[in-house]
Amino acid sequence: MQHPRALEFQLVNKENNKLHDFILAKEIIDELKSIVQKKGLNKVKSASVEIGSISLSHDGFDKHMEDISLENLEFGLKSIANGTIFENTEFKINKVEGDNWKITDIEV
Repeated sequence: MQHPRALEFQLVNKENNKLHDFILAKEIIDELKSIVQKKGLNKVKSASVEIGSISLSHDGFDKHMEDISLENLEFGLKSIANGTIFENTEFKINKVEGDNWKITDIEV
């Protein structure tokens, strides 16, 4: 028997893929937090990020590759950043070839 939350996740996933964009936004914010801690920063004016096609749910299956919606990703970044050191950070998102993402620059 399938767990009720699993069905809910499948319905959201089938109707739109905003969830994956939001998961990626959280990963980016988490990576920024790690960098900020390592560098001892207390403010980030802007962060530049390059985004390729991303493996959905990071399960390694090529059939789960999808282009991320930059609009949804930016919304997710701003939502997650709200109330944090990144609340006023400008996120500069650049779509690139490839199948991963990386933070390319941080302005303090």
